[in-house]
Amino acid sequence: MALHYRMLLIWTLTCSVPIAVAQPQTETIIRDGDIVTAGGQRTADIRIVGSTIAEIGTGLTARDERTLEIDAEHHLVLPGGIDPHVHLGGNRVDDYTSGSAAALAGGITTISNFGGVQPGESPIEALTRATNQIETQSIADVIFHPIISDPTSATADTLSALVSAGQTSVKIFMVRPSFDRNAPGFLTMMYAANSRGLLTMLHCEDAAIIEATASRLVAMGRGSLEFFGDARPVSAEVAATQRAVAMAEVTGSPIYIVHLSSARALQVAENAQARGLPVFVETRPLYLHLTRERFSGPNPGLYIGQPPLRTLSDQDALWEGIARGSIHVIGSDHVAYTREEKLDPSQTVVRHRAGMSNLQEMLPMIFSEGVRTGRITLERFVEVTATNPAKLFGLYPRKGTIAVGSDADLTVWDPAETRTIRNEDMLSASRYSVHAGKVVTGWPTMTLRRGEIVYQNREITGSPGSGELLQRTPWQDPRR
Repeated sequence: MALHYRMLLIWTLTCSVPIAVAQPQTETIIRDGDIVTAGGQRTADIRIVGSTIAEIGTGLTARDERTLEIDAEHHLVLPGGIDPHVHLGGNRVDDYTSGSAAALAGGITTISNFGGVQPGESPIEALTRATNQIETQSIADVIFHPIISDPTSATADTLSALVSAGQTSVKIFMVRPSFDRNAPGFLTMMYAANSRGLLTMLHCEDAAIIEATASRLVAMGRGSLEFFGDARPVSAEVAATQRAVAMAEVTGSPIYIVHLSSARALQVAENAQARGLPVFVETRPLYLHLTRERFSGPNPGLYIGQPPLRTLSDQDALWEGIARGSIHVIGSDHVAYTREEKLDPSQTVVRHRAGMSNLQEMLPMIFSEGVRTGRITLERFVEVTATNPAKLFGLYPRKGTIAVGSDADLTVWDPAETRTIRNEDMLSASRYSVHAGKVVTGWPTMTLRRGEIVYQNREITGSPGSGELLQRTPWQDPRR
């Protein structure tokens, strides 16, 4: 009797404890959109369960009345853009929150940032300093690139630690005078990067040529920004690109040439590609929409970037390189200053604020001036803005495509919507656009990041801190 009572008591107490029942993940169905990947197009539905794509097909049935259904008929559905070249924080006005807002409104779901490795630090310590800001501020997902100024900080062991932490790229500024002083060390670093599965990013301008040319112009009384293009000639970019290719050939290390600007530098890269070298090229919108005549007009400070604006023939060559696939990525090189900072009259060809804010307009302008004009196909547009950066930076196939099992990073895109770019619509903290007044056709109407609607009806709906520092895989050659 006593035993029976004890068992009854245990049963009663056990049954009185609430049992947690796992709630089903949220379900979203995007219906009847024209789905575009680098490999082609189809009209279909996309079922999203939680943060991932669970099914692609026609006439998909909703699980129950709680399923969110999005009508994408007469719209494109594109993979969320990936911008591997963004600068946030420091002396710029955008942090991860405002940078994310600009990106998401422009159809970009993964952004990046660069962080300098300070004296005495390792690359992973630079990552650690950035991680808290990413985790508390970002709405978009993020990848991180340490900037290596002292190659002794990037040994095989410290680079291995960086890879173990899920970040698999580093950047070198060949344009800095310290590069030449440490060139043998950078070669040693590239050997280590190659053996540990990292991609080396390179800013290709020759420091000696630029220093001598700019100093000579100042001495001649031609140091104003009107002469910025002369201070950083194409020959400086060509010389550095040739050297970068040689470093890749010697070390076997894959290289990623950031913001290539000229036809001659592109030819150097294409010759290397034809020889089978792992040379990958990025350009940026600055060179695809503007030419160096801007330096002779009013407010040249607004258009300062490194390398500088080039000629119309260079611009045409870059569009052609995108079309034939020798340029692999379009990255914004987003650097946000206020208009007043960019127009600071004390700037010269030697000391200036380089870069501009263009995360929000980048994809719509490339779509409008590239896809709609027939310069590039819609598939190539997806390739250079999503698929290729995902492959090069260790995110594919989680990111950069629309496939079962991939993150539901998606943009619902209205190819017929026409807007005029306005300063008051800019979500970057810079609050202006150099393209204000330009009419652009083709805009995202909704952006989903890992299944969550984070931009809709021209408003950001995602919360700061919901973005993730993404874990990336070691380098894999996308040509294989």
